Amino acid sequence: MSHMRDPGLLARDAEGLFWMARYLERVENIARLIDVTQSFESPGFETEAWFGLIRINADEKNFLERGFSPDAAHVKRFYLLDKGNATSIPACLEAARTNARTLRPLMSTEMWKQLNVFHRFAARILPEDLEGDALSRLCTRLKEGVQAHTGITQGTLYRDQGWYFYELGRYIERADQTTRMLDIKYTALLPRGVEEKRVAELTQWNVILRAAAGYHAFKRYARATFSAEDVVHFLLRDPSSPRSALLCIRRVEQHLDDLRRHYGLSGTAEAMELAEMLRELLTEKPLGHILAMGLHEYLDVVQINLQELAGAVGRAFFRDWRPEPILAGAGQTQIQTQTQTQT
Repeated sequence: MSHMRDPGLLARDAEGLFWMARYLERVENIARLIDVTQSFESPGFETEAWFGLIRINADEKNFLERGFSPDAAHVKRFYLLDKGNATSIPACLEAARTNARTLRPLMSTEMWKQLNVFHRFAARILPEDLEGDALSRLCTRLKEGVQAHTGITQGTLYRDQGWYFYELGRYIERADQTTRMLDIKYTALLPRGVEEKRVAELTQWNVILRAAAGYHAFKRYARATFSAEDVVHFLLRDPSSPRSALLCIRRVEQHLDDLRRHYGLSGTAEAMELAEMLRELLTEKPLGHILAMGLHEYLDVVQINLQELAGAVGRAFFRDWRPEPILAGAGQTQIQTQTQTQT
């Protein structure tokens, strides 16, 4: 019985697959965060709710430098219309398609076609799409576009080394975005009264669960009178919750181990060590202690560790890894550095 020869994988292709997956995962999650922010805005406090989105993504400097002012309309434009903003949905889809173009020989025709149609759709978002029910519909279309891409990729992408780098990018980005989704709670304003505050908090946790597509799964297992601790456990530590940070990190560990064992890629050692440390960070302390000490600060540390994990993968396998500086406590979003060199 003859076996097909493994042709290996160019470093630029590994990098392209890693970043294509990250950009598309980011598009879905920005759409989720916009949807949840619209649900959080209270009459008279719209600006605070929407500027919370800028803070969660550590985009304050970028936002102000691009000439925007901190109000709801400008935040929506920044993420949904501003193609010059590298963290916007149109820019992320443009970057995903740029990577996909270089990966054309590795991708199925279905993947390529769907990504092109989706890219064209995002490039045509109009200002009138950003208001009220139209915004909810737009967010749904964006989420469904990424879900279609993921489904087509699962069904058609060849399971060689490239698949593992695609999955590494997807899971690192998803873990990072889950922490940001939890962090939106930190920026949300609460009423002063005890009962009003309790009701508002429960509503906010429900909205976050819906944003993470976990509401029904959570309700199956949680107590009727669930607590903040229950929601944080579900999104950070539940090993069966598809967006939980712990599930994502376990998948990263598994893929790194497969690259080492099946393909002899010895450069995985640093990344595997960092993934193990991150898994310990996610599980070692009681959640009550983390909530008492400050969830926001804890999530910042998780985000910085995720950036370091991505950096270890980049240094080991990509051409010219130049991540943005990691700012302590700022949960900085990484953007790919496009270079033209080839290995």
